[in-house]
Amino acid sequence: MSWIDTEIVFLRMEDLNKKFYKIRDVAEFLGVSAATLRYWETEFPDINPSRTPTGIRRYTPADVETLRIIHYLIRVKGLKVEAARQQLKNNRDNISKKLKVISELLDLRSELEMMLKTLTKRK
Repeated sequence: MSWIDTEIVFLRMEDLNKKFYKIRDVAEFLGVSAATLRYWETEFPDINPSRTPTGIRRYTPADVETLRIIHYLIRVKGLKVEAARQQLKNNRDNISKKLKVISELLDLRSELEMMLKTLTKRK
């Protein structure tokens, strides 16, 4: 399976324009359940959302970015939680850069496909 065939969540930091996000919003962004996010919170110390007085989780854009990286490592690359934890600890910057490049390539691919459709219609 190539990286193009995988489902990778590409949220850019500029796409995250709110100060905080609820768990249901983050789960929808990432395509996982809220239970999965709660589990990842227990396994990854980098994820520690603040809570309202009523206990509702409030994820910052930085939390969402960390969860996006975790999603990539576990769901796309197929790493076990321990291996993903090590990668996040030791190689976070490189993983973020890789996800950014893949996102830009997929954006470019979409633009090229749109151009191709336009050119095909003109014939």
